Amino acid sequence: MRKILFVFIVFGLSACMKGESVDFVIFNAKIHTLGEKDQIHQAMAIRDGKIIEIGPDRQILNKYRFESSIDAEGKEIYPGFIDAHGHLFSYAELKLGANVLGCESEEDMLTKVHDYQNNAQRDIIIGLGWDHSLWGVSELPNNTRLNEEFPQTPVCLFRIDGHSALVNDAFIEKIVDIDSNIRGGEVLMTNGKPNGMFIDAAISLLEPHIPDYSIEEIKRELIGIQKELFGFGITGVHEAGIDFNELGILREIVEEGSFVLNVYAMLNPTEENKRFALKNGIFQTRNLRVRSFKAYVDGALGSSGALLKEDYSDKPSYRGLSLMSAKELNNLAEFCLDVGYQLNSHGIGDSAISMILDMCANVYKTKPDHRFRIEHAQVVDLKDLHKFADYGVFPSVQPTHATTDQRWIESKIGANRMKGAYAYKSLKNQLGMIAIGTDFPVEYTNPFYTIHSAVYRKNPKNEPVKGFLINEALSFQETLKGMTFWNAFSAFEEQYLGTLEPGKKATFVILDKPLNHTSNFMDNFSWKTYIDGRLVHSLE
Repeated sequence: MRKILFVFIVFGLSACMKGESVDFVIFNAKIHTLGEKDQIHQAMAIRDGKIIEIGPDRQILNKYRFESSIDAEGKEIYPGFIDAHGHLFSYAELKLGANVLGCESEEDMLTKVHDYQNNAQRDIIIGLGWDHSLWGVSELPNNTRLNEEFPQTPVCLFRIDGHSALVNDAFIEKIVDIDSNIRGGEVLMTNGKPNGMFIDAAISLLEPHIPDYSIEEIKRELIGIQKELFGFGITGVHEAGIDFNELGILREIVEEGSFVLNVYAMLNPTEENKRFALKNGIFQTRNLRVRSFKAYVDGALGSSGALLKEDYSDKPSYRGLSLMSAKELNNLAEFCLDVGYQLNSHGIGDSAISMILDMCANVYKTKPDHRFRIEHAQVVDLKDLHKFADYGVFPSVQPTHATTDQRWIESKIGANRMKGAYAYKSLKNQLGMIAIGTDFPVEYTNPFYTIHSAVYRKNPKNEPVKGFLINEALSFQETLKGMTFWNAFSAFEEQYLGTLEPGKKATFVILDKPLNHTSNFMDNFSWKTYIDGRLVHSLE
């Protein structure tokens, strides 16, 4: 009894002798700071949502008074992952509509649409996710089978990249006037009639007839997506293009406190959004920050809409689609500079990328630290590569695109252009940094797929065996930087996110298993996820 009393008194005196108070400490961990020296520590003290100190267990536990503590059980801790390019609203709509992701045939797709409609009973069916490259064909489909299966109910099914849509005749009948010569788009024809394929700008003909989901439905799905992201340790997303009404929905759920995921929003260049930027400037409410616009310069490779300097290898005399003129792009850049916003331009083909780089050359003269980004940067002319460094242009890439597209990309662009395709190492070497994301729901949200694709250039099935264009692989450390600090830097958020250092926000993930360092894919999850010192996910 005396011994127990003695221990209690000594511990009590020790606690009283400790210094300043913090909210809680985490100990018995492997904390990867990912700072300049990338040190690994054991413990971390947190107060008011910020990191107070990081160091050895004994130092932190003895120095601070705290209300609670967490034994990390030797697990690894990293700064919260940031997805530099995702589409929250498209993902919500995918979940609300007919999900045809991963269908390995047109028949499989039609079956999934039937299954969806049997439950949903929609007047107009909207779906997303088909990829004809999985069907073993190179040509885009037509709507013959879709008409047979759905002769009366209008159906609109977007390709996985969102840059083309397959619709049936019942949907086409809703369109009063169809002009096949649409600037920046195509309506594919068979025998002088639309065959169901609408590409890029031609999708604007469909949009007036696509019903909106209710705001409550969208909110519900966004909350569910947030939960999914937290489960992977993703604490922030750069939302790659939203309209004014979508911004309103985001503001509502953020301000009511139900949506705490950090969101860096890129506005679509609509008149409403421009008025918002003029009125508000750089805007922030809680965890939502708005200070960038998204430019759409070309289409996607999968639907042959990416703008190339030379003909497509599988489509002679065709070079893709230009969605913006150089003048329009430069005007948008000037507007962004006037309101203090960043411009993040969708550029996939080498011709589109060249146009964006030329725009950035002018911007660089006015504002060297503009941090304008090229989203995707999938096929770069090697002659243009140095311009990323020369003009301070930030590449923002999605490594899983490389391991998904490797099945068919050479047939589209030919062997000569492959040297500048998905060239992540070469791009990173220009500025010394690269932003990394997924482009979900085009790809999966899983950040461990991203790491595997970036480092080993393989998909989760470990294909191809030797890796795809392996010379362009990023190192393990570069990939982690590209999912944390470099992403924060690419959004002007490096002062408080991206590394685990005193003074920064306590936004981090404790992983369930150590990060994989082998060429064989191993899945992982978050054990606990924190944003601003607040627990937002736990496996327990």
